[in-house]
Amino acid sequence: MLTTIRAKSLTLLVIAGCSFVIGGCATKAQTGALIGVAGGAAVGGVIGRAAGSTATGVVIGAAVGGVAGGIIGARMDRQARELAQNIPGATVERVGEGITVTFASGMLYDFDSAVLRPEAQRNLRTLANSLGKYRGSDVLIVGHTDQVGSAGYNQSLSERRAVSAANYLRAQDLTGTHVSTRGMGEAEPVGTNDTEAGRQQNRRVAVAIYASEAYRAEVASHAGN
Repeated sequence: MLTTIRAKSLTLLVIAGCSFVIGGCATKAQTGALIGVAGGAAVGGVIGRAAGSTATGVVIGAAVGGVAGGIIGARMDRQARELAQNIPGATVERVGEGITVTFASGMLYDFDSAVLRPEAQRNLRTLANSLGKYRGSDVLIVGHTDQVGSAGYNQSLSERRAVSAANYLRAQDLTGTHVSTRGMGEAEPVGTNDTEAGRQQNRRVAVAIYASEAYRAEVASHAGN
């Protein structure tokens, strides 16, 4: 499933972030320009907290805006469509100039386990093939849990699951792709923890795909930014 975060909503989040970070960059009309003025990392962190998604914040923080941002975004459009077609059951979102891919943890691991299931390995190989085709991206893998069990245990489980997925990706010989991990434990729920359906939503792994610093600089130089 492929979805796109609406530009209007994204712009409002960026405006709020700009006001918080530097107070006054919200005079620009386009999201990319706003991010470029404010400084991507700082605004990305604010947006991530506002949206309840570390993966979203990291993608937004890596944006360059302007002509270069448009070029990167067009490439991400193509990659996102292919990922949505080729990874069944995953939620693929186009966010700013990047992509987030969210797996329900049950697609990747057995209950209370950080060992990748065979079908999870196939999905991650598909993701690795995409990253090999569209070179110049960095990847952040973020693990999430529900609130069943202690916060400390859930934090550890989310970290171990993110590391397990990252290690498998790294083993696919992703030349030039930097893969990092983060465990958020139960800190960023997307559903209620009062029902099993909500807890299932919270047990997930999100993958943020965004242009590497080197690729952003390369595109910007060719675009004349």
